Amino acid sequence: MFGQILSQMAYSKKKIATVGEQLRSEREVAKLSLREVGMHTGIDTSLLGKIERNERHPTKEQIKQLAAFFKINEKELIKELISDQLAFKILSEDIDIDTFRVAEDKVEYLKSNYDGKKN
Repeated sequence: MFGQILSQMAYSKKKIATVGEQLRSEREVAKLSLREVGMHTGIDTSLLGKIERNERHPTKEQIKQLAAFFKINEKELIKELISDQLAFKILSEDIDIDTFRVAEDKVEYLKSNYDGKKN
């Protein structure tokens, strides 16, 4: 699973950017200020700035609001958010890419032993 994702990423010509960078780009293309986005989404202006600078990760609810406002695919944005969280965690823990292989095995184990149930 993660191996497939990594392979797809390696061959993808898609521009890689964090969720914050993507949201900033959307805002700038629309020629909107942080204040204007905040007014329309109900998200605090300073929090929006922190999200754009990758100092904070948006919640799923904030992702929903921003995706609706910018007319971005919500599921894709959530996927990007989760990949950001994984990437930042790997960087902060100074671990290598093999961790994805271990996680892939663990996901398969959890799927088969817990039948998809969350604890």
